[in-house]
Amino acid sequence: MTQPAHPTPPNSPGLTVPAPSRHPLTPWLLGLILLSALPALILAFGRVSYEQSQKTAALVMDYPALVTQARRFGRDPLELLGEYQRRGVNSVAIYEDVIGNLGQRGEVYLKSGADLRAETGDAAVSPRNFYLRSLKPGVAEALPARYTIPTRQVQVGGQTWTEWPTDPTFLPVGPDPVLMQQLKARGFMLVYRPYADDAVREPGADWPDVPFILFNSEEVIGARTPELLAKINDRLGNRVPALIEATPQRGLDTLIATHGAARTFSVNPAWQQRLDPITLASKYNLAARERSMRLLYVRPYPTVNETNDLLTRTTDLLKKSGVQVTQPVIEPFHENTLLRSLSLIGPVAALLLLGLSFPLIRLGLLAAAGSGALALVMNKFDPFAGAALIAAVTFPALGLVLRRARVSDWFVATGLSLTGVLFVSALGATKDSVLGLEPFRGVGLTLLLPLLLVAASFLPRQDLRKTIADVYHAPIKLGDILIMAAAAAVFALVFLRRGNATGASVSDTEAKIRQDLQDTLVRPRFKEMAGHPLGLLGLSGTLPGYFGALLILGGVVGQSSILNTFSHFHTPLLISAQRCFLGLGIGLIAGLIAIQLVRAALHLWRTYGGASEVRA
Repeated sequence: MTQPAHPTPPNSPGLTVPAPSRHPLTPWLLGLILLSALPALILAFGRVSYEQSQKTAALVMDYPALVTQARRFGRDPLELLGEYQRRGVNSVAIYEDVIGNLGQRGEVYLKSGADLRAETGDAAVSPRNFYLRSLKPGVAEALPARYTIPTRQVQVGGQTWTEWPTDPTFLPVGPDPVLMQQLKARGFMLVYRPYADDAVREPGADWPDVPFILFNSEEVIGARTPELLAKINDRLGNRVPALIEATPQRGLDTLIATHGAARTFSVNPAWQQRLDPITLASKYNLAARERSMRLLYVRPYPTVNETNDLLTRTTDLLKKSGVQVTQPVIEPFHENTLLRSLSLIGPVAALLLLGLSFPLIRLGLLAAAGSGALALVMNKFDPFAGAALIAAVTFPALGLVLRRARVSDWFVATGLSLTGVLFVSALGATKDSVLGLEPFRGVGLTLLLPLLLVAASFLPRQDLRKTIADVYHAPIKLGDILIMAAAAAVFALVFLRRGNATGASVSDTEAKIRQDLQDTLVRPRFKEMAGHPLGLLGLSGTLPGYFGALLILGGVVGQSSILNTFSHFHTPLLISAQRCFLGLGIGLIAGLIAIQLVRAALHLWRTYGGASEVRA
């Protein structure tokens, strides 16, 4: 393939990378990208409208934990709950009753066979069985019909007992209607937590009229039996299942497909004890504001004062964030297939333009084809998800492949990255992805591939074999080795820190800075605040030799982080936009300052010795 007739002007003297090719198709492909961005922009507006209508959350108090705290301090649970209600709690999580609860309320009397035989001396009592009789008429007699466990009525000491072959203490018996009525009368929204037990004949048949169901354990009721799961799905009715973050529950996806889901944020009790109330409140606020959590599940601290501090701080932060504490109304996110299909054109055109803009066009087209194929394979050949990943790896590289001769080219690169944001959102945001059920596949590639693509575009316009030979025979200085090792270490840190889930997680100091930032405004990403200044400094041509190329690659990390920010579809689009533009603003200012500081430092370095000699 011949080289295009009109190459771009040469780079500034400080840079040693070749100028990109200006292919005749460049304006046409750019026009195609902009046209395809129009349906993506329409979809972005629709997504923002949907997310703005969903800015509500409920503060849900765990009722058993509340009862434990109230009894520890000799207080009435409902009275203590009223105190917490005045500080923002508007919902209560009620667990399904078990037979043991009936005994605690004085409705039944449960005895082991060994104890009953010791008391009565009746030889007919089996020490291995358990015996239940009613204190409230009819309660014990009605229970066997709920279960598949064989029971029988026996007479012991002139009283009628129900004999159970196993301990029935923890068998679920449905809701406590009296408690639920009391809570509803006090204005609380209720979240019901049913138990799963294979012995229950008709699970879900007596669920109360509540808006949300939050399942216990690692699977929903009926997850192991398709027929039973179908019954549970039907018996949910208008109730919405709760989706607990970082707690996958088998079978929940089936229920969500029909009923949607309420994203739920809950903190492990052991972890909560290691956090002070102010820190925990910040996490609840972050969950509601930036992760679209609709149910904020709260457990009290050991003391009432700590719990009050948690609730007061949480409600204050939610108010500042514009999140209304009320009963959430869950509406599913609707996808527009036609507009998404039209948006497919943009990433494909961008990928082709990227390949055609390499100094070595054959290499560029090969790199573009490989990137596209890898994106599709990673997304199981889903065209929309694959194109979203193509956009995420192409647009951060495209601007710095097209133009990299001066500082103003940073604005071109940033504009193209922001255009790519529209395609990532349009193609990747679905009903499942906004719930966090379908994560963005290829997050690591969004940081790695743009770097490789831009680095490959630095290869000189000559036979690739000659370039390889030149690199092999190039003399390497110790300084070169140290610089390359430092650059590799920095990139490795950035790559490992992409999810804060590895050994390279944030330090305590950085965590404190992050908390302070996110409590006052949307926290920008540190990769952008560092990457953008590096890119600006590299494009300025201030540093000689390959330093400029290395700094431009640092700028690619900043551009990649823009797309990476918007790949978290459960984060509202406007929140991601605020984070992005804060990072751009801070990075631009820091970069312009860095250029002047480096120029001044280099001038001082070059002139200091000469000035000393003159003075001598």
